[in-house]
Amino acid sequence: MFDRMKEDIAVIRERDPAARSSLEVMLLYNGYKAVRSHRKANWCYRHHLKFLARWISQRCVRHTNIEIHPAAQIGRRLFIDHGTGVVIGETTVIGDDCTIYQGVTLGGTGKDKGKRHPTLGNHVMVGAGAKVLGPIRIGDNVRVAAGAVVLDNIPDNSTAVGVPARVVRRNGAKIVDLDQVHIPDPVAQELCRLEHKIDVLESRLKELDPNGQG
Repeated sequence: MFDRMKEDIAVIRERDPAARSSLEVMLLYNGYKAVRSHRKANWCYRHHLKFLARWISQRCVRHTNIEIHPAAQIGRRLFIDHGTGVVIGETTVIGDDCTIYQGVTLGGTGKDKGKRHPTLGNHVMVGAGAKVLGPIRIGDNVRVAAGAVVLDNIPDNSTAVGVPARVVRRNGAKIVDLDQVHIPDPVAQELCRLEHKIDVLESRLKELDPNGQG
């Protein structure tokens, strides 16, 4: 238990340049408190002490404004930065070394039964205000941009942005993909083609009649 506590504190100090000491993290960081409370609640839930698990969880919400269902499965070294408004649903699974910012929802769509919430791989970063919804999988080393709404699986080593979210970068390379803003205008394209054809015809006419007397 103490090794996990030291590990949770160390990862916050490593990723947050504002963290000045281990004592400050332990006493004042809501993300750290929420993760520690969840580990207790999850232990109770798995040992059929579900009322106690819920009590721990709801007490944590009142103190941190971070809600993690006791049944959610969270890996090692999760860093919840700031944390206000974070909601993590019952069947969520989070891998190791993930980072979640404020306002994030790992929730359901209301349409699914059983497994209703997302699965995050290892080394995933979910930006502020992002919503990841449904029993989808977010691969390893994925970055979800702030404000994105993710409704489909995201492959490993990708960056997803937008509403609904789409992959714009994978394995370090930008993905060439048209969006609603940059769709070519077929009318403008045809006008450009006709204009070019007229220019070519005018050039030929000048060659045939250089004095313009025809």
